[in-house]
Amino acid sequence: MHPAELYPADLVYEHEAVAATGVPGQVIRQWARRGKIQRFQGDGRLTGQGHEYKTMYALPEIRERARTYRPMPQRARRAA
Repeated sequence: MHPAELYPADLVYEHEAVAATGVPGQVIRQWARRGKIQRFQGDGRLTGQGHEYKTMYALPEIRERARTYRPMPQRARRAA
């Protein structure tokens, strides 16, 4: 998706994308790191805990990838 096709309302922070799609934040960051979705610079809005949100993602791209997302079951711990 080309950045010119996005509206300002389409750019969301990670926690907002997690709430909208149900895909874990770790997976969203992994997609961005691998170049499957784009990331954009945030506006520096504070969280209230001394940290700021720095990265925004395009919600239409995340929704598109979330349709085919299937969580991988984690292995159980081995018995001692």
